[in-house]
Amino acid sequence: MPPILLHAGPITPHGFAPYGEVISAAGRATRDINAGTSARAEMADPDLLEQGGRPSLSVFRARAATLPFTAAMLERHLLGSQSFIPLGGTPFAVLVALGRNAPDLSSIAAFLVDGRCGITLRRDTWHHPLIALADGDFVVLERSAAQIDCEIVTLAQAVQIDRRIAALAQAVQRNAADPARG
Repeated sequence: MPPILLHAGPITPHGFAPYGEVISAAGRATRDINAGTSARAEMADPDLLEQGGRPSLSVFRARAATLPFTAAMLERHLLGSQSFIPLGGTPFAVLVALGRNAPDLSSIAAFLVDGRCGITLRRDTWHHPLIALADGDFVVLERSAAQIDCEIVTLAQAVQIDRRIAALAQAVQRNAADPARG
């Protein structure tokens, strides 16, 4: 059976809302702090403390995915959220789905993150592990506990992220490297 072809579009807070939160100050109310040297935008608190969990902060050193990218599995964390924040503007793709006992392929979506924001995956959101579109480091905030909270399933039908994402990612990287291009 051929894979389901997904067209990844740029991530937006509204489009990503069913799956989690976009980590960015863009479009959010802020308040000045630190004697006016910074403006603070509030994000949702991470959901990490269920069943004795504690926050775990780490850096993932990601290698660029080969495109087109085909996913045959997804995972989820039932007891906590998971956040990915790129360092150095590394773009990445996010493949997510909803579903109670297994990923609901009718809800599967792919998003392109341009490297200027991060994401928090809501607990119980099916997702593919990190899909970096260039080599780079990511800050990851997730739940840690004695028992590992990661359920992995094989998809009933593979999903492929359209190869046009490569050209889009390259354009995003050029714009990020040259602020004048915006």
